Formats: sequence, structure tokens, C-alpha cells
Amino acid sequence: MDSLGSISVFVQVAETRSFTEAGRLLGVSSSAIGKSIARIEERLGVRLFHRSTRSITLTSEGALFLERSRRILAEVEAAEQELSQASATPRGKLRVSLPQVRGLLMPVLTDFMRGYPEIELDVDFSDRMVDVIEEGFDAVIRTGKPEDSRLMARHLGYYRLVLVASPEYLRLHGTPRQPRDLNDHACLRHKFCATGKLEAWPLRPEPGVPEPVLRAPLVSTTIESLMHVAHAGLGIACLPDFMVRESVEQGRLQRVLDYYLDHSGSFWMLWPSSRHASAKLRVFIDHMGERLFPADTVP
Repeated sequence: MDSLGSISVFVQVAETRSFTEAGRLLGVSSSAIGKSIARIEERLGVRLFHRSTRSITLTSEGALFLERSRRILAEVEAAEQELSQASATPRGKLRVSLPQVRGLLMPVLTDFMRGYPEIELDVDFSDRMVDVIEEGFDAVIRTGKPEDSRLMARHLGYYRLVLVASPEYLRLHGTPRQPRDLNDHACLRHKFCATGKLEAWPLRPEPGVPEPVLRAPLVSTTIESLMHVAHAGLGIACLPDFMVRESVEQGRLQRVLDYYLDHSGSFWMLWPSSRHASAKLRVFIDHMGERLFPADTVP
């Protein structure tokens, strides 16, 4: 390998799965990219990509070389960052994807904007599973355990799903004491936008008792709408505890069936491992990690 430029070309092709797209990003022709990859393969004596008329995929040797190449580029970028940005003010555009829990995120985001006015946030609110690298995000926040080896991860905090209803609703329809009682209640359901599937309520099964049939007068792809309808006294909703905490404390909502619920979830910050965290990304990661779930403990 005669230069870091060749490694950069290889990583770009591996991540875009396209000579044309890699060339566009690097400002050279696709034929130049193809020749560069051919020279690398000749020097190494192995084939790095499987090529077809429709796709480009890594060989097993290519996958191994990709991990090493990413680390090399990350180390070089880290060294450059330490020298050139040690005292630099975080600035520039930061493209992030966040889940649709604006009540939790927006206060923390607005504080971030006040603290770092030279950073331009480009925010995509979505619950779909975005491809962080392919779609060009600097960072994303998602629930669930991260499994993508291409990404770095930082745990942000825990949450639980709880069942809530307004005091008015419970006065009119009664308070469910066991999961089977939900058969007689209006259950406000969340549907995943990406799959169209209803989100299951985390109820512990009762031995010998069938699962309750949840009658749903409202199904929605946004949990904010479920909370609004629950406040209006029109049913029971299954919502994250952080979302309803204030309403419960104020007596506008009441939690029900806590004993029969079994759920614990996590929020994670994810960003590409192949890129050294820039100043703007570092402060964003630290800000969200410190402010989103302060003094967080396992539920």
C-alpha cells in the first residue's frame, strides 16, 4: 500500500458498495476508483470485492481488511484533530436522527442549541431503523441493544413502559386489577410506522388465563397522540414512564397494573466507528449523555 489515499478509496467503496458513488464522494471518476481497487488487490494478492453487474460486496478478506483500514484512518484523523482542533470552537452542521419522543428530547436539544450556537442541527425525527453510515448521519439515538459492528455506542439511560389512564376514565369505567380486566376497557394502541405492527403491551402472563383481547378505539403511529387521548379520558395507554411522569405527579393520569408489567428498555447514542468524533459530535454526545437521563439507574 503506497498511500493513505488508497485506503480511503477502499473504505469509501466498501461503505457505499458502489464505484460510482465512491467516485462522486471523492471527486474522481468511477473508472479511477476501479483501477485503484484493482491495484490494491494486485498488491495484496487477494480479491477484496465480489463484483456483479448489480452489486459490489466484500469478500471475507475484504471484510477483515476493512476493519483494519477503518482503524488506520480513525487514528490518522484523531491525530489531525488533536493538532488542529484542540482549542477550536465546535461548529458546523450536525445531522442526527432521533426517535419521536419530542417531549423527552426537545428540552435537552434546546439547551444544546443555547450552549453551542455555532453548531447547525439537522434533525430527522423518525422511529425507523436508519442506516447511519449509508444515509450520512453523524449520530442517531435509538432504543434497544446496538448490534451493528460498524458503529460506536454510548448508553444514555433506561426507561419502562407503563399503563396510564385519567382519573375520569377510571371513575367511569373502573380500575383494572388484573390483565384479564382489560377485556372490558378501551386500549389506546401504538403501531410501528415501519412495519405496521401493533406494539405489544408488556403484561406478565397469568397461568391458565388467556391473554386479554385489547379493544382499540385508537391506533396511532405516534405516542404523543395516545397521551393526548388518555388525558381526554378516552382510554388506557401504554407509554414510556418518562413521558407520563409529570402528569402522574400532577394527578392528571394514574398508573394501573404496575405489578403485572415486565419491561425495561434503553436509549443509546450511535455513531460511525470509522470516523473520529469531531468537536461538534463530541460535545453533542457528552451533552445528551449527561442531560437526557441525569442520575439514571436501572429500573
